[in-house]
Amino acid sequence: MSTIRVDVVSAEASIFSGDAKFVALPGEAGELGILPGHIPLITRIKPGAVRIEKADGGEEFVFVAGGILEVQPHHITVLSDTAIRGKDLDETKATEARRQAEEAVKNANSDLDLAKATSELAVMAAQIAALRKYRQKK
Repeated sequence: MSTIRVDVVSAEASIFSGDAKFVALPGEAGELGILPGHIPLITRIKPGAVRIEKADGGEEFVFVAGGILEVQPHHITVLSDTAIRGKDLDETKATEARRQAEEAVKNANSDLDLAKATSELAVMAAQIAALRKYRQKK
């Protein structure tokens, strides 16, 4: 069986490192699916769920708040400022953060404030969607 090495790294820690049969994640231009032997690629990724089909048949979900993806034929690296294991996602915290971001959008006093709040709202919406996807798989 052919596998590919996967490393998901946040600014704080290594979130996942292991061998996989398949990886799916939200690329800048749409959903990406990567198998062992994929052609080299570097691209930005959007906030969302990284789904890793591990070599042992299990699955790992990781939420990333955007970042960079590097693919080599035998190695995938996902770099993100924020990455959270699916099992560690907290829906209550994410829902409250989304509510605060919605409030910040309404109360933005400048284009910069609006852009920051809109970005945060998109990240929190993606985190909640990733959490729900993770729960459906369990």
